[in-house]
Amino acid sequence: MPFERRYIQYKHLVDAYLQRFVKDAQPPSLYQPVRYILSGGGKRVRSVLVLLACEACGGSKRDALHAGAAMELLHNFTLVHDDIMDHATARRGRTTIHKKWDENTAILVGDELLALAYRALLKTQSPRIHDVSRVFTEGVVEVCEGQAYDKEFETKPNVRVDDYLLMIQKKTGKLVSVSAELGALIGKGTKQQVAALRRFGEHVGRAFQIQDDLLDITADEKEFGKTIGSDVQGGKRTFLYLEALRNARGSDKRLLLSFARNGGVPRKNIKDFQRIYLETGAIDAARTRIAHDLAEAKHELRHLRRSPARDMLHWFTYMLLHRTH
Repeated sequence: MPFERRYIQYKHLVDAYLQRFVKDAQPPSLYQPVRYILSGGGKRVRSVLVLLACEACGGSKRDALHAGAAMELLHNFTLVHDDIMDHATARRGRTTIHKKWDENTAILVGDELLALAYRALLKTQSPRIHDVSRVFTEGVVEVCEGQAYDKEFETKPNVRVDDYLLMIQKKTGKLVSVSAELGALIGKGTKQQVAALRRFGEHVGRAFQIQDDLLDITADEKEFGKTIGSDVQGGKRTFLYLEALRNARGSDKRLLLSFARNGGVPRKNIKDFQRIYLETGAIDAARTRIAHDLAEAKHELRHLRRSPARDMLHWFTYMLLHRTH
């Protein structure tokens, strides 16, 4: 079966689970927006990774479905709260929760999604449920730490590339590495296999975020599902910005520094940033870093026995490298 079709099947498994899982209707002020955010599509990357990692260690994807859904719920919790903090108006091509309803509703919806994530996770039948719960909880803690760093960097005067890589390791990379590690634990992977899949997730997660940074400035807006240049407008110190800052000169350097002082730039300056990122080599540096991390991720898969699931994990890295949204 082609990998794309198999991926869609796994995604549909998660979608169907979430539809069955969130059945409550009262109060509608809570559950209508919960269902709205979960029905917004998305690639279910983290959920599918849980299922694949479980199978790659010899387990059944059905055993990992509760944990896979939990990761999707957790991911959506982070999105709802991030959108409030970033003042985002669109997510996956649709109005964000705090804009469609209000900020109080969005905060509560995020809290509910986190609680539902634990409810789903704790349905997992595994002799390693203690480790599963520990890894999941540490993931929540680190994601919050990563978000705190992200907000700090908006006003911190001297952010380095290494600072940024630490932040995305926690904020974005941790959810991906937790997904891979949970699948390995539920699939009864060996200590070596669990560690390898955790490292696989760390590399994939970092590549995924830098790719997101890249798409924010280079993607087609309709395909991307978000406003292009939102990082530039919002004053975010991304990998591309920090790379460009190291190499820019003259008026370009002054524009980048004014971005830092003013907490972003108007939409009319986005084309200037696109040009600067291209001319300073920041776009090439991002692509090189993404390719390196995905090569390291593939290298970790040598610790797994050859199987269709392992082959699909190889394809998974290819898919992320060539995604457009």
